Amino acid sequence: MKTPRTFADTLADTTLKSVFNPYRDHCVLHDRDDGARVRKRNLVHCLEAAIEAKVDTIWIARDLGYRGGRRTGVPLTDEVHLTSASALLGGIALDRATRGPIVAERTAAVVWRVLSRVGAPVVLWNVFPLHPHEPDDPLSNRCHTRAERDATWPFLTALIGMIAPRRIVAIGREAGLALSGIEIPVMTVRHPSYGGQSEFIAGVHAIYGVNEQLTAPQLPLLAAQAASGAIA
Repeated sequence: MKTPRTFADTLADTTLKSVFNPYRDHCVLHDRDDGARVRKRNLVHCLEAAIEAKVDTIWIARDLGYRGGRRTGVPLTDEVHLTSASALLGGIALDRATRGPIVAERTAAVVWRVLSRVGAPVVLWNVFPLHPHEPDDPLSNRCHTRAERDATWPFLTALIGMIAPRRIVAIGREAGLALSGIEIPVMTVRHPSYGGQSEFIAGVHAIYGVNEQLTAPQLPLLAAQAASGAIA
């Protein structure tokens, strides 16, 4: 797993029960025929661009979400923000892997609002790099198990080896606890879900020394978008 391509190929070979592997599996409801291949290509392009740009920071959340990375192959990135991810990494090619309307995710919306202000490229990842779901509901989110984490932990260490970051930003307390043994400085910020938007924004701005915060009208706008179904 020393290169982005071998990394993605090995990740695509991983199979676990009640887990959707976006780099291998096909969603009969939403995917294009080549959906898994597109997502794997997106991941490779992101990692290759990050290595070329000498990106020095990895942002790590807990799991892939079914409205975000499960559909795009890019962690913490929904289809609405694929173009933002492309631009931040120098205009790389990132393509949709699904059919039908573009789907948004609340966490991705907040993450990419903050990244647009930070202006520095980062590698986005998850402690568990696949999408864990309830046994009878593939389009649901659940927390990964310890056994699932152990099975995929080598991918996190391989990613750190490829990127060689100087710091990691853990998004959420659970991600921070999971990463507590990493021999790289880990800074934990509040997860933006469940009312944590303001604290997440403030935490990331503090790490990057950004003074500007979302204005008062912008935060209610996010809430209104979520309520209307534009962000979920």
